[in-house]
Amino acid sequence: MRKGESILKHLDWSIVLLYVILVIMGWFNIFASVYDPESASNIFDLSLNSGRQLLFIGGAVFLIIIILLLDFRIYESFAPALYVLFLCLLIGVLVFGTKINGARAWFDLGIFRFQPAEFTKLATALLLARYISTTGVKLNEFKHQLIVLAMIALPVGLILLQPDTGSAMVFAALIIPLYREGFPASYLVLGFTAAGLFILTLLLPQIYIIIGLAVLAAIAIALTEKTKGRIILIIVGAILCVGFVFTTDYLLNNVLKGYQKSRIEAIFRPELVNPKAEGWNLEQSKIAIGSGGFAGKGFLEGTQTKYGYVPEQSTDFIFSTLAEEHGWIGSAVVIVLFLILMIRIISIAERQKFKFARFYGYAVASILFFHFTINIAMTIGLFPVVGIPLPFFSYGGSSLWSFTVMLFVLLKMDMHRSQVLTR
Repeated sequence: MRKGESILKHLDWSIVLLYVILVIMGWFNIFASVYDPESASNIFDLSLNSGRQLLFIGGAVFLIIIILLLDFRIYESFAPALYVLFLCLLIGVLVFGTKINGARAWFDLGIFRFQPAEFTKLATALLLARYISTTGVKLNEFKHQLIVLAMIALPVGLILLQPDTGSAMVFAALIIPLYREGFPASYLVLGFTAAGLFILTLLLPQIYIIIGLAVLAAIAIALTEKTKGRIILIIVGAILCVGFVFTTDYLLNNVLKGYQKSRIEAIFRPELVNPKAEGWNLEQSKIAIGSGGFAGKGFLEGTQTKYGYVPEQSTDFIFSTLAEEHGWIGSAVVIVLFLILMIRIISIAERQKFKFARFYGYAVASILFFHFTINIAMTIGLFPVVGIPLPFFSYGGSSLWSFTVMLFVLLKMDMHRSQVLTR
C-alpha cells in the first residue's frame, strides 16, 4: 500500500460484516442456552457463559487489531516456529492439562481454559501453505505427499492421545486444499471408500458386504481391459476392502471406548442404545430441534433449552437452541450466512497471486465447512456426537479466537495481494 493509505482500505468488509453478524447471533444464542427466568439473569452477567463470551469477543477484537497491524509476511516466515510451538503445547497439555469430559485437552489458566488443538489447526494450515509454495515441491510426487501427510499426522496423533477425536477429525479437512494444489484424487477416493465401508459394516452383516465386494470385483474384471496387472490390482483392492471390513468390526468392539461406540451406534444402530442413557444427548437435541417447528418458540422461550434437557447446550449443541427458539426460518438464515461466508472465502482464495495465500484461504474455508457440517449433522442425528464446536456460535474463548485469527489472517493477506509476486 502507498504511504499514507488507510490500512483498512483494502479490507474485505463483506467478510467482516458476516463475521460480526455470526458472532453477535452466537452470543445471543449462548445467553438463551443459559437463561434462567427465575433468577432474572441478564446477558452481561459474568457468572454466565454469555457474560464470559462477551469478554472473549472483546479479546477477539484485540486479536483482530494486532493481526491487521502486523506485517502480512510474518505469517509465512514464522509458520514453522508456530507449528513447533503448538506441537509442544499439545505435548504439554497431556502432562499438565486439565481433564474435562474424559479428555485432557485444556490448560486451566484460572480466568479461562485454553485448548491448544484449536490453534494447532491454524499452525498446521500455515506450515502446509509454506511448504507447498516452496519452489520444487510437487504434490504429485510421493515423497512430497509423505511429507505433507506427516505434517498433518503429527498433531492428529497427539490430539488423539488426549483423547479428543472430534478435534483430530477436523485435520482431514486439510486434504481439500491439498487436492486443490495437485494432491492425487486417489487419496480422496480412498477416504470416501473407507468411510462408506465403515458405515456399511454398521448397517449390514459382514457376509453381505463381502459378497457385494466380490460381485463388484467380478464386474470390474469383466468390464476392464483384461491385462494381468489390471486383474491383479482389482483382486488386491477387493481383498484389502474385505480386510478393512474385518478391521472396522474389530476396531468398534475392541479398540474404541464404550462411550465412543455408543455414540456411533446411536446413529446407525439406535435399537441397541438406551435413549435414557447413552442416547440421551442426541435424543434431547432432536426433540429440541423438532419442537421449534417452522418459526420457533421465540427468543428465550425454548422449553428444552430453558430447563436444561440438552447437555452441553451452549457448546456442542448450541444449534439445538437456535432451532428450538427460531425454528426452520432461523436455522435456514444461519446456514445461508455460513454458506455465503465460505463461498466468499473461496472467492478470496482464488484471487490470490501467491500460492501460499491461496492454499491458506482454501484451508480456512475447508476447516470452517468441516466444523459447520459436522456440528449441525451431529445435533440432528446424522453424525455421531463428537466435540466439534459450531464456529462463532459455540461458547468458548479458544474456539472463537482460533476461528477469528484464521479468518483475519486471510483478510490481512488479501489486503496485500497486489504486493506479492505470483509463485
